[in-house]
Amino acid sequence: MSSNRKLVVVAILSASLAVMLSSGIRSSFGLFLPPITETLGTGRENLSIAFAVNNLVFGLPLIGLLSDRFGPRRVLIAGSFLYAIGLVLLTMVTSTLGLVLSFGLLVGVALGATNFVIVLGAVAQLVPEEQRSRVFGLITATSSAGMFVLPPLAQLLLSNLGWQGALFALAAVSSIVALLAFGLPRRPGTQLHGMQQPHVDEPFVRVLERAVRNRGYLLLTAGFFVCGFHVAFISAHLPAYLGDFGQPEFVAAGALALIGAFNILGSMTFGWLGDRFPRKYMLSLIYLGRAVVILLFLLSPVTRASALIFGGAIGFLWLATVPLTSGTVALFFGPRYLSTLYGIVFFSHQIGAFIGVWLGGRIYDASGTYLPVWIAGIALGVFAALVHLPIPERPELSTAAAAAD
Repeated sequence: MSSNRKLVVVAILSASLAVMLSSGIRSSFGLFLPPITETLGTGRENLSIAFAVNNLVFGLPLIGLLSDRFGPRRVLIAGSFLYAIGLVLLTMVTSTLGLVLSFGLLVGVALGATNFVIVLGAVAQLVPEEQRSRVFGLITATSSAGMFVLPPLAQLLLSNLGWQGALFALAAVSSIVALLAFGLPRRPGTQLHGMQQPHVDEPFVRVLERAVRNRGYLLLTAGFFVCGFHVAFISAHLPAYLGDFGQPEFVAAGALALIGAFNILGSMTFGWLGDRFPRKYMLSLIYLGRAVVILLFLLSPVTRASALIFGGAIGFLWLATVPLTSGTVALFFGPRYLSTLYGIVFFSHQIGAFIGVWLGGRIYDASGTYLPVWIAGIALGVFAALVHLPIPERPELSTAAAAAD
């Protein structure tokens, strides 16, 4: 195996495992909503505020900018330690403010530093355009194993150690990400020897100026807002929603696990399709599919079977948007500043996540039902399906390249 190939394999494996642990722990947070609210004696809206702040901070584009400036390895190591510290501090909170500071702020920053924005930007430097969607899909799929493994593990820890003990254990798991960081490139903008750079390098400010004038980039940003709304609301509130209908805790954990399991298949499938067909059509299909799945779930009685079927169906469409969206951004502007440019799109995702999580708690505490938020999710899915259709899929020449032509 050549040295270049070894570097690529190690980077993909490290990126996949790092995001698997980070995302897997994150997907378990919804299981902690009932016991934490019971311990603190507060309504769901208060904890939802902490969840919402977590999602918003998670998406700050500044973290991607730091990765493009100082390298993904340093950012990932720092994020791993912040993750562990934040989870430990969460066990000591006694108020909503403590929740916001530990879980919302600290864990939110840690998630941003250990997730797709960082690792996809690093791996994009090492693979050519024609392979990026499938490689991004492979990383997304492998990382999804964490969503399959960690929620049942978290539920087991909750049952045996209580929610504080479970968080201590998850803090230990999160620290492993620091070791995996050494498999990623140390320097920003690293490329393999002999790999051609299709985009002329130019200052980031000029790239950003072109991005804000690019219609396709703006439409991607608008569509990704909907993805964040869907995944954050469902992952945070689905366990409580099922509990309201008398379903036991293991059903919620099973539904979350199925989301992770089917997400592996969905991410691989759409990553593969994204290298063969227009990505915008694949994205439209995913968002329309989500709207249909949510509608059918609402029209069905809430049973163990319907909960698990919903988990599998929505899981197939869960993070399949990631390789397609990030791959399209890389197509537009090249890989050099992908962490920052995809980070901006991802910030829109997290604004949607902020609204989805907070609105779920707010409406439930006010009305005793999640129904309006589910309906909003259906409408937004149709909106996103339409928004992606006019996106032009072609590289945009840099200022220097355009001048050369």
